[in-house]
Amino acid sequence: MADNNNLIVYCEIEDGKVADVSLELLTKGRQLADRLGVKLEAIAIGDNLSKIEEQVFPYGADTVYKVEDKKLYPYTSNPHASVLINLFKEIKPQICLMGATCIGRDLGPRVSSALHSGLTADCTALEIGDHKDPKTGKEYKDLLYQIRPAFGGNIVATIVNPECRPQMATVREGVMKKEMMDGFKKGEVINLDPKKYVSDTDYIVEILDRHVEKSKVNIKNSPIIVAGGYGVGSKENFQLLFDLANVLGAEVGASRAAVDAGFAEHDRQIGQTGVTVRPKLYIACGISGQIQHIAGMQESAMVISINNDPDAPINSIADYVITGNLEDVIPKIIKYYKKNSK
Repeated sequence: MADNNNLIVYCEIEDGKVADVSLELLTKGRQLADRLGVKLEAIAIGDNLSKIEEQVFPYGADTVYKVEDKKLYPYTSNPHASVLINLFKEIKPQICLMGATCIGRDLGPRVSSALHSGLTADCTALEIGDHKDPKTGKEYKDLLYQIRPAFGGNIVATIVNPECRPQMATVREGVMKKEMMDGFKKGEVINLDPKKYVSDTDYIVEILDRHVEKSKVNIKNSPIIVAGGYGVGSKENFQLLFDLANVLGAEVGASRAAVDAGFAEHDRQIGQTGVTVRPKLYIACGISGQIQHIAGMQESAMVISINNDPDAPINSIADYVITGNLEDVIPKIIKYYKKNSK
């Protein structure tokens, strides 16, 4: 296979289903590939992949590479890394995207270090643009801008990789929007022989037993979220948020500071290091509004902030601000909501 200079997305697969984060990256990848005038490709590695392209083509993939062997599922590090490293040496994609999941965090660095290509983790935005090296004055066209908060979220850094290929980035689930293409066309399926890409020694790790526990909290798909920050003050006070959520039919979320303080469990964490949410209504209680938290909820359709600090940064992105103590405000909201919804 010749150099194709295309954009490729690694598809994560669990129980025959392509992960949402991979479909989100295909959606974004389609926009970037159109901007570059190249093809969007996907790679699926695993077992029972016969219908996998039907999940992938609607999101704009032109080509799906399939590497099928029962030893390739469930995921183990060496075989999947070998497939990508050896395939990328052949087809030389210019960009490779994968989810910032436990798999992507394991696989991405292995592939990028083997190919000496560099990798930006946890990007919050991806764009195409030009770059001029300030030292040499050399100009580069159409690079991948890998954008993420840096220095504790005090700045947003744009990282470029001028010389090495592929340009690699990982993105968390929920950061990009997943959208099926209108009138999608069927792409090309390329079946690759696993023996050409994986050596027997790569299968040194064998999975004997596997237990995947699904999260009990479905915060990502909730239309209403009541989220609490460090300003809630205690685990006991968080109960007020649960009371409000029960009345509204909402889920309870939390900022990292609230989780670190032990007020809420980790699977409720919203933000750069938690989940990204887009509810119709987001009620932020005692949340100051660090950039990392805002990155995880800024696309909420409506934001109400309840805070005793009128200058809290979150108030600048809120549609409505209630200045006051939660202990006074939330019981009143519950009372009036019940009264008016009869």
